[in-house]
Amino acid sequence: MSLLTHDLERPFDWAERPARISKARRAQLKRIALRALAVLSMGSVLAALIALKTAIYVWHLRA
Repeated sequence: MSLLTHDLERPFDWAERPARISKARRAQLKRIALRALAVLSMGSVLAALIALKTAIYVWHLRA
C-alpha cells in the first residue's frame, strides 16, 4: 500500500459528523486567521515596495 494513497481508501464519514468546535472558539479562530492573513498581506506589500525601490535605485545607478 502506498503511503500517498492509503487514506483515500477510508470512507468519508468525517463529513457527516457534527462540528466539535464551539461557535465562540470558531469565531476566535476565524479572527486569528484573518489577522494572520492581514499580516502576510502587509508583508508581501512591503517586500514588493522594497523590490521596487531597489530596482529604481539600480536603474538610476546604471544611467
